[in-house]
Amino acid sequence: MTGDAQTVAAMRGLTVRPARFEDIVACANIWRIAINDYIGRLGQAELPLEFGPLTRLYAHLQSTDPDRFIVATRPGDAEEIVAFAAATVRERLWYLSMLFLLPEFQGSGLGRELIGRIVPTDPGIIRAVAADSAQPISNALYAKLGMVPRMPLLNLSGLPQRPEAFGDLPSGVVPLAFDEIAAGPPGGQGHRLLADAVDTLDRELLGVAHPIDHRFLRTESRRGWLYRGPDGMPVGYGYAGEAGRVGPVAVRDQALLGPVLGHLTSVVVPRGAFALWVGGAADRAVVTALAAGFRLDTFPVLLCWDEPFADFSRYLPNSPGLL
Repeated sequence: MTGDAQTVAAMRGLTVRPARFEDIVACANIWRIAINDYIGRLGQAELPLEFGPLTRLYAHLQSTDPDRFIVATRPGDAEEIVAFAAATVRERLWYLSMLFLLPEFQGSGLGRELIGRIVPTDPGIIRAVAADSAQPISNALYAKLGMVPRMPLLNLSGLPQRPEAFGDLPSGVVPLAFDEIAAGPPGGQGHRLLADAVDTLDRELLGVAHPIDHRFLRTESRRGWLYRGPDGMPVGYGYAGEAGRVGPVAVRDQALLGPVLGHLTSVVVPRGAFALWVGGAADRAVVTALAAGFRLDTFPVLLCWDEPFADFSRYLPNSPGLL
């Protein structure tokens, strides 16, 4: 962190400290205020006051990476949180999950200071972030740090009105529910086989394994399936849940993306519509999902990184906040 950056919080009378569990709702409220501030200027409807999934994600980030989840506070009768940043480290990948400030602090240099306090400088660490394409100032900040926009991340939502567009799973490819594979006591053979299969696929396609995030997804009532080929070897996995969220999805062959999405959206009945995030490199997933009846929602998010680390033509992330 530079000397100039060190003075930003102090000049404004702010304190920067690690986030505590009791800060999570305040951080979610800053996220909503900051996003509504700019989407309102674009004529879009405000985000609703629904923090459940977001606060659970923040609680996960705060528990797994407490030193990388920080807040800036303003003194007063009740200490007020005015900005926060949260990042994860999974093996060699540092990922900036969140950076949000109240509108009055945007453009002040506080955002750069918060990043400077948690970004690693170790050689061999890859740094990445997902940034809204409607926020050029944020994109420029990340690019100056080497995290250059590389690929759009598209939000697709809807129901499979024409499910045949996804195509069928190839002959011999069998989906097996995670719950069936891991039946038995924790740490048993089924659990180990499933964990090994998923970690291997993640290292091959995402570049890193992140078992701690898979455990979080399963607490989110997200159901997972492992796909095995004719020889019994894993060829992919995918998640879907009744809340409608689909992903992450990982496949060894791009041709499997459509059929796997078709399977996931047929075995789970959502309470509303499905929603998934698809990188522009996964063109087969984009084409088949649109043909099946999904639509593009909101502005694309831009995935940014300083070094290539994943094959996003075969990996669909969970969300911009957690790959």
